[in-house]
Amino acid sequence: MSDSPAIAPGALSGLRVLELAQIMAGPTCGMMLADLGADVIKIEKIDGGDDARGYREPTINGVSAPFLMLNRNKRGIALDLKTPEGREVFLRMVRNADVVIENFRKGTLEKLGLGYDTLSRENPGLIYCAISGYGRTGPFADKGGFDLIAQGYTGLMSITGEEGGPPLRTGNSIADINAGILAAFGILAAYQHRQKTGRGQIVETSLIEAGLQQLYWHAAIHFATGESPGPSGSAHVLATPYQAFPTQDGHIIVGGANEKNWARIAQVLGHPEWVEDPRFRRNADRMRHRDTLLPEMAGILMTRPSADWLAAFDAAGVPAGPVHSIGEALNHPQTLARGMVVRQQHAEAGPIRTLGLPIQLSETPAQYHRPSPRLGEHTRTLLAECGYGEAEIEAMLEAGVVTETAASAATVTEI
Repeated sequence: MSDSPAIAPGALSGLRVLELAQIMAGPTCGMMLADLGADVIKIEKIDGGDDARGYREPTINGVSAPFLMLNRNKRGIALDLKTPEGREVFLRMVRNADVVIENFRKGTLEKLGLGYDTLSRENPGLIYCAISGYGRTGPFADKGGFDLIAQGYTGLMSITGEEGGPPLRTGNSIADINAGILAAFGILAAYQHRQKTGRGQIVETSLIEAGLQQLYWHAAIHFATGESPGPSGSAHVLATPYQAFPTQDGHIIVGGANEKNWARIAQVLGHPEWVEDPRFRRNADRMRHRDTLLPEMAGILMTRPSADWLAAFDAAGVPAGPVHSIGEALNHPQTLARGMVVRQQHAEAGPIRTLGLPIQLSETPAQYHRPSPRLGEHTRTLLAECGYGEAEIEAMLEAGVVTETAASAATVTEI
C-alpha cells in the first residue's frame, strides 16, 4: 500500500530512509536523497513537528517558506517517540529501512532506547547517519552546536568580511548545508559497502567538520607559514586580480587566476604593458604589489557600465561575471535552463518555488513529485505499511501516539 505518485525510477529507487532530523543539515541530506528517488520518511514530533515549521516569516499562505524549501519529495508521519507505542512504531519502520538520519545531540536517542546498538539489532544492515555540532568523539562531543557557532569555531568568521573589519558570518548557513551534503555522500559510500558485504554502519559528520572542510586554501597557508589568514573581502587569498570591482553602475567579478587571463585583462583595460611590468609579470609579483595594481584597475573599471565591461571581457575570453542580487540569480535564464528552480503545488501554500537538485544525471535525473508534507500527512498510510490495522491506527490516533493531516493531491512542474 502506497500513496506515492507514479514516477520513473530514480537512481536511488528502493532505498528507504527514515529522517529524524529538523531545521537544515539533516533535512538537506534527506531532500537530496529523495530527489534522486529514495523513499524518505520524515518523522516529526507531534507538538509542532520540525522546528523549521515555526519559522513563521516569511510564509506562503501561512506555511513556513523555509520548511517548504527543504522537505519536498518526503512522506511525513507525526510520532511520539517518548511513548512505548511510538517507539514500537519506529522499530517496525527500522526493520524495513535502509537508512536512519538524525541530528540530535549525542545520547538523545540512546536515552529513548533507540540508539544505534538497539536499531542495528533490529536491522543489521542499517546505515545510521548522525549529524551533530562537534561529532560524537572528542572533548566537545556532548556540546550542542549551531551553524553560527560552527562558523566561529572553524575560523570561517575570521576570514569573512573586509580587511580590518569585525568577524562576520557568511551570508548563508554554510556549515549546515555542507554537513547535509557530506552526510548524503557518506550514506552513499556506506550503501555501496553494504551492497558488497550486507553490513550496515554508522555514518557521522558534524557542523565543525563541514566548516573546516571549507578551509582548504586557508589551511594550506597556515600549514605552510604558521600564520592565520584574515579577511580579504571579495579577493582571493592566493591569486590576483581575482575579485569584485566597482563599475560605473555596479560591480563585476574579474578572474585573472592564471597568466593567460592576466594578459587578456591587461589588454582589455588598455594597458598591455602591464604584462611585462616586473611588478605585475607573475601572480607572485601581483600579490606583492596588489596595493598598487588593484586601485589602478578599479579606476579604469569605474569609467564604464558593467554590461560594457562584461561584453569586452567575454569577447577576450576572460572569466568575468556580474554580482547578482538573490532575485537576479534565481530568475536568470541560465539558472532556469539548469533546472535550479522548481515549481510545485502545495495543498495549503498553493503555488511555490524551491531550489532544484544541483546534480545532473543523464539517465536518472532528479524528480520533484511531492511538495513538503503537512504535519502527519502520511501517518495513516505509513502505519498501514508497517502492518497496523485500521482499529490499531485509530487507537493510536486517539491516544495521541500519532497525529495525522489528511493527504491531498499535489502536482509539480519543473521550469
